[in-house]
Amino acid sequence: MSDKNYFANILEFLRLESEAIARSATRLKPDDIEHIVDLLAGIRGKIVILGVGKSGIIGQKIAATMTSTGTGAIHLHPSDALHGGIGIINSDDVVIFISNSGETSEIIEMLPYLKRRNVPIVALVGNVNSTLARRADAVLDASVDQEACPLNLAPTTSTTVALAIGDALAMTLMSVKGLTPDDFAVNHPGGQLGKRLTLRVADLMHADGENPTVTLEATWVEVVKGISDGGLGAVNVIDESGRLHGIITDGDLRRAIQRLQDAPATDLKCAEIMTFNPVIANPDLLAFDALRLMEDRPSQISVLPVVNGDGQCVGLIRLHDIVRSGL
Repeated sequence: MSDKNYFANILEFLRLESEAIARSATRLKPDDIEHIVDLLAGIRGKIVILGVGKSGIIGQKIAATMTSTGTGAIHLHPSDALHGGIGIINSDDVVIFISNSGETSEIIEMLPYLKRRNVPIVALVGNVNSTLARRADAVLDASVDQEACPLNLAPTTSTTVALAIGDALAMTLMSVKGLTPDDFAVNHPGGQLGKRLTLRVADLMHADGENPTVTLEATWVEVVKGISDGGLGAVNVIDESGRLHGIITDGDLRRAIQRLQDAPATDLKCAEIMTFNPVIANPDLLAFDALRLMEDRPSQISVLPVVNGDGQCVGLIRLHDIVRSGL
């Protein structure tokens, strides 16, 4: 088989699955969707998703997506449920079963026990005439005409459709609950997106004893000492009340010395070296926005003074500090 045939096979499988998702949208009924979304959005407990085999794997992913987008959900394997795990389910919860056939034995065996607990049951099922569909309180039609598998055996198209419907439910619930980017970030503190939406300058800046400063009257030697002692490649220039007047970086020092030509460097005063009215950051500014301040400009800068709402210079933040944080 040539590479061209490999490519054609891949395209054909993708076409089969994408068309199956498109057809599933035509099979869903508006009244059923409205009922299910109201049911899931209004529960006092959690959503418990169950499936066996590949359906179970899809259930794990749907549960993870719901949980990360503001809807508490867990995955429970039906076999575990029948051996004690069912104790986690109560009448405040809603159960979603995922089954292509709707006749999975472990799932059918669970139904009487859930009915006794008055737990609402949603069936995400490939056979709307199955035992599971008939006994469920609400049904999501996830039927497909054929699997993408050449033998029409391996769960492929059916699991893709189930996953797509689960994702659509999760995103609809997210919208209904009015989840904001900040809410989303709270559930993703370890990822890059979460850090971009939550990590602030105050979390990364060098403050208090780590904030190198000199006064307007500082000599060239005092400036050099301040930069060396601070180890941050810059010092903030402040007045007696702690208000910022400017910043001096290693680069400012080098440029000042170049301008001197044959004059002694010890004659330099702070005001002749520093950058007046520098770009600044507020402690509450998102670190990602501080990064953009440094980089989205014709000439990049690598350090920012941090000034609070009262005009007090409270710290220094470097490009290196932000990059090291994982942004």
